[in-house]
Amino acid sequence: MPASTARRLRVAVLADSDTRWKWGALTAARISPTEFAETTESTETSDKTADSDIRLDGFLLRGRATPTARQLREVGVRADSLREVTAVEFLREMTQETYDVLVLALVGGGVQAMLHGLAHAWRGRPERPVVVTGYVGVVYEKLADGLLLRHGADLVLANSRQDAERFRAVFEGVGADASSVTEVALPFLDGAPYEKKDPYTVVFAAQPSVPETREDRAYLLDRLVRHARRHPEREVLLKLRSKPGEHTTHIEELPYQKLARRHDLPANFRLVYGNMGEVLDDTDLLVTISSTAALESLHRRIPTVVLTDLGVREALGNHHFVGSGCLASWDQLDAGHEPTPDAEWVARQGVAAGGTLFGEGSYATAFDEARGRIAELLTTGELPPLKPYYTPVTAPGYLPGVLARHHLAPDGSPLPGAPASDKAPGPVRQIVRRAARGAYRHGVQRVAPVIRRMGEL
Repeated sequence: MPASTARRLRVAVLADSDTRWKWGALTAARISPTEFAETTESTETSDKTADSDIRLDGFLLRGRATPTARQLREVGVRADSLREVTAVEFLREMTQETYDVLVLALVGGGVQAMLHGLAHAWRGRPERPVVVTGYVGVVYEKLADGLLLRHGADLVLANSRQDAERFRAVFEGVGADASSVTEVALPFLDGAPYEKKDPYTVVFAAQPSVPETREDRAYLLDRLVRHARRHPEREVLLKLRSKPGEHTTHIEELPYQKLARRHDLPANFRLVYGNMGEVLDDTDLLVTISSTAALESLHRRIPTVVLTDLGVREALGNHHFVGSGCLASWDQLDAGHEPTPDAEWVARQGVAAGGTLFGEGSYATAFDEARGRIAELLTTGELPPLKPYYTPVTAPGYLPGVLARHHLAPDGSPLPGAPASDKAPGPVRQIVRRAARGAYRHGVQRVAPVIRRMGEL
């Protein structure tokens, strides 16, 4: 008789930046069922039943934000395999390899392109992976736009109770199926609970694109340096996401490293890189404009401040923290203020400060619903075709442009001349590619700001 055995799940993650690779890989580990039962005629206990861990294959979508080797090391997430691909190469891989779960850790347009590309590639195929997507952090802008671009995946993960409610409201408001929305939490909330350190350490978590202007970024750096001079007994750290020449989720036109060269920095002030969780290990006060690092900090009960100096504005994203109890200014911090977060607000963000989420459950159980839904889908047999909300009928003036950016036609098929390769690029091609990326980054960080200033004359 057929026997029920457990086998190792095969999971693929497609990411387009260092932060999304971190989110995608850690999410894959959190949501994959610990055991997956399948019926087999064999009674052998080979690799089919060897262990309950997942096999993780990582794919990095080639583009302006493709992470460097240093950025990948800093993320600290390991995979069984990891390689760079174009969109068309990835779609071809998905027709040649068999996976149980696919996590799309991309910007909204990338997710939409892959959903249509996969729907075309898997047409007529009896089996396909469970497709999962979501957001890498706080969703404070372009809610409807980004969310509808993610519609069509089997699971659209919401990092909190609040996000789940908002996501369902958007889908239902346009007449789209909202059953894919699944409440989880951010997958990288971990680390030991806060204990006061000596010396007292203040960390400012910088963001690549917030604030945007030179004046605002220079102001924040100046206040951070002044705080260090005012409190020589404290360590003051500027936590940076990327080094010059690198890109992350967003383009950084005015790196703080460049602005810092104009300062005579005090001895207790340092620029630091590295894994955010490791930096938080030595943090006594986390300061930011609207970074997801604030949620990591609150989860560990570290005193956390979201700055109001530049206003509480949607453009900054700090409006998301209204009601958190964390809003404060540099003047207040200089005077010794430490915020007291609102417990109910924190818990509704999927942050388990103190170990318990708002209502019921804990961070340890936050992924149970997603695991259960994936296990159910894996055992139902043939899954229905992917059906995104956007189609050539519902969005004929928008969808073709989204797909064309990834060299796909409106029906999801590869456009003629789409870049694809069956082998790794040779050394000459690699040099040309690095040079092109360098030129692009130079244009973003050096030429564009000059042109913008000239336009303001």
